[in-house]
Amino acid sequence: MPVALNETHDPTRKSFVESANAPGSDFPIQNLPFGIFRRAAGEPPRLGVAIGDQILDVAAAAASFEGPAAEAGRFSSVPYLNHLMSLGPQVWSALRLALSRGLSIEHGDARLREHLTPMAQAEMRLPVAIGDFTDFFASIFHATNAGRLFRPDNPLMPNYKYVPVAYHSRASSVRVSGKPFKRPRGQRKGPNDAAPSYGASRNLDFELELGIYIGAASELGEPIPIGRAAEHVFGFCLLNDWSARDIQAWEYQPLGPFLGKNFCTTVSPWVVTAEALAPFHTAAFARPDGDPAPLPHLDDAEDRAHGGLDITLEAYISTETMRQTGAAPQRLTQTSCALLYWTASQMIAHHSSNGCNLNIGDLLGSGTVSGPEKSSWGSLLELTTRGTVPLTLPGGEKRGFLEDGDEIVFRGYCEKPGAVRIGFGECRAAVLPAG
Repeated sequence: MPVALNETHDPTRKSFVESANAPGSDFPIQNLPFGIFRRAAGEPPRLGVAIGDQILDVAAAAASFEGPAAEAGRFSSVPYLNHLMSLGPQVWSALRLALSRGLSIEHGDARLREHLTPMAQAEMRLPVAIGDFTDFFASIFHATNAGRLFRPDNPLMPNYKYVPVAYHSRASSVRVSGKPFKRPRGQRKGPNDAAPSYGASRNLDFELELGIYIGAASELGEPIPIGRAAEHVFGFCLLNDWSARDIQAWEYQPLGPFLGKNFCTTVSPWVVTAEALAPFHTAAFARPDGDPAPLPHLDDAEDRAHGGLDITLEAYISTETMRQTGAAPQRLTQTSCALLYWTASQMIAHHSSNGCNLNIGDLLGSGTVSGPEKSSWGSLLELTTRGTVPLTLPGGEKRGFLEDGDEIVFRGYCEKPGAVRIGFGECRAAVLPAG
């Protein structure tokens, strides 16, 4: 069941933090995403909440709270959000309510001003201690586009419309936004090569994805019913599942992605809670006539009616030359999570359907979010037809795949009439030369 609307979603509520009230702000008082920050090198990391262009120290703020919100405050001087997640949905909601009231003009506590830190002066950390990372393939448009490049006559595998396909990736190489990474090395074999060679990837790509953080664990051997799956979600982030397409193409048969994927995954620092997204639920993607109905463990009337998420995702590129000349990043794509063939609840229900237990802090990726039009395709693999039709950037540079020095920036936001726009901030990382 989607989270019910409450006073924290009131579109008329304003904050005494003036930047939170600015049109287009990612972090109005209706958002209040959580992250881990520190104010200076050497200081311990702390739990913060984003409000406008400021970060509120939750532990310091919670000293004036009561009840469950005060209890949550005692878990705020910690290096990850996992401790807060372990307290459960009622406590998450109570803390959000206390923060909303405390930061509002109507009920605000002026003492909270002394616990604000400008974002520009803070170092953001990885928000969650991630135990496991599973990446899905939930966009039928991406699956079709990618499949057509490798199997022109049969782009979709026969199981795609029946099962939310996924693979297990590497949690140890997940990094927070802003951390550059080295171009991976690996085996690659072109169609005209007699034998594979080992070296730096030539076909480095991004994948524009939504990340889902599990906040409530399940028991080994006990599948999560689809109607209860949303209760296990703490929040969402932007996720870049970097991909070395040449390494991936050589290694993926017969067991799927491995070294072409697990060298780095970048996530945004702010976790937008499931409660904050309550106004932006929509109907699940409408399956075309003739597609099979989901199997019973993946079918739920409430999920069909409200299981989709209307989140706009965008990817931008900033080359080294662009940065040197002061040029703004160039948008490559704009798409929507409402176009995903499989909902978050379906992914969670299927992940656990064999009895696999999900743990607090697990990260799920949606897979590349692509739409039906080229302007909504979420990877260079699609946008450049596997590198054969390069994009021309405003300064004349061309890109089939990513070059050293390129930086990819993701942005995400939700907006609709009657609700205040909320955003995810940025998810960015630059490519360094291979080590």
